[in-house]
Amino acid sequence: MSDTKSSLKPAAGFSEAERDAVYKAIFNRRDVRDQFLPDPVAPGVLDRILTAAHHAPSVGFSQPWSFLLIRSIERRRQVHDLFTIANEEAADRFPDEQAKLYQSLKLEGILKAPLNICVTCDRTRGGKVVLGRTHNPEMDLYSTVCAVQNMWLAARAEGVGMGWVSIYKHDALRELLNIPDHVQIIAYLCVGHVEELYERPELEVKGWADRLAIEDIVHDEVWPADKPDK
Repeated sequence: MSDTKSSLKPAAGFSEAERDAVYKAIFNRRDVRDQFLPDPVAPGVLDRILTAAHHAPSVGFSQPWSFLLIRSIERRRQVHDLFTIANEEAADRFPDEQAKLYQSLKLEGILKAPLNICVTCDRTRGGKVVLGRTHNPEMDLYSTVCAVQNMWLAARAEGVGMGWVSIYKHDALRELLNIPDHVQIIAYLCVGHVEELYERPELEVKGWADRLAIEDIVHDEVWPADKPDK
């Protein structure tokens, strides 16, 4: 058995500069949609981004994630075809005015980004009984989302853009990428260098939605009786 005490270290806070850098990455993270440059991400930079993702917290230390790197333009065109079909279906679901705004948005960079990453969750990793999943079986999915967030913040710190594509049919993408049934697709990401980023989220800038006030989403102790679920 390892010596637990020898593995511990003081939990001191970061220096002011280090703390500011963490918050800068958080507040300046953006979902990049179509502003990608063709330049490839350097191997060392990509390794650091993926290593940051791999250091996310995971339920029962199961580390259920895998990262499928997609560079082939032929395969990205196939993924783009799946997106196009789903995107046309999605546009029909919005009211007229909102549909017009939706259609004006460039919602993906599958072809422009030199690298696509499909992040998956192996729901069998860790065995039949995983510490922390006995009563909340979705915790492995949430853990993988933490890995995506780590990746996103690391990419921002490296000056690399990232966009999350969520408009596709899972079964069709699963078949295209040969993903087995016990592995769930969590995120399809477009990754690459960019020249510019929006100062605020693009959907906020273009009038799709406003950021909620912090006082409207923070509650004490129990859900307030006079506030409906927004």
